[in-house]
Amino acid sequence: MPGVLLAHQLRSALVIGSSEGVASQLLVASGAERVDHVDIDAECVKICAEFLPYGYTMAQLEAAERHDSNIHMHYLDGVSFVTASHQRYDVVVIDLPDESSDSVLQHNRLYESNFLRACQGLLNPGGVLVSQAGCPTLWRNATLARSWRRFHDVFETVTYFGSDEHEWSFLCGRARVDNPLQMMQDKLPLLTRRPQYFDAESLSAATVAPYSIRHQG
Repeated sequence: MPGVLLAHQLRSALVIGSSEGVASQLLVASGAERVDHVDIDAECVKICAEFLPYGYTMAQLEAAERHDSNIHMHYLDGVSFVTASHQRYDVVVIDLPDESSDSVLQHNRLYESNFLRACQGLLNPGGVLVSQAGCPTLWRNATLARSWRRFHDVFETVTYFGSDEHEWSFLCGRARVDNPLQMMQDKLPLLTRRPQYFDAESLSAATVAPYSIRHQG
C-alpha cells in the first residue's frame, strides 16, 4: 500500500515472491489492471492456495496460471524474469524472505543493487519499487541497514515504511519527490481500497526510519 500511495498511477504491477498471492490481490483491488506475479517455487504457491485461508484459492490460482484474470502467474526465477522483460510497471513489489548471511542462498541476489537497478529500469515514469527490507529492531537490523544503503545508491527518493503489525520494514524507491509523506497523505483518501491498519496520522510515524538506520556509522 505505501507503494500504491507513492506511484503516479496504478495500471500495471509486478510482484516477485509473495507465494500466497496477497500482494497481487491487493494491487488488483487498488486498481491495477494487470499484475504479473513471479515466483520460483510452483509447489509452494500451489500449497499456499490449497491450505492457507487467505490469498489465492485454487480456482483463482488456476485462472492466473492460464493468464485468464487480472493476475498472470509466472513460475520463474525473479532475476531471469526481470532481465528478459520488456514490460513496464507502475509498481514493482519484491516480497521475499530476509536476506541471509549465507551467500549461497540464491534469493540474496534479489536484494543486490544491480537487481534493484534492473527493476528500476522496468518502472514507468513516476513508478515505485517496494521491497521487504528486514527487521527494524536494533539487535537484528543488518538486512535493513544494507537495503537502506543500496536503495539510496539507486533511487533519488527513498521512503521507509515500518509496519506495526509485525517486525517488518519496507523500502520504497522512485524518482525525486520533494515531500513523499505529504504525497502519501494527500492520496490516501482517494484510494479505491483504503488500508485497514494505517491512516494519514500513523503514516507520519511509519515513514520515519529507526535512528540507527538513519545514522549508520
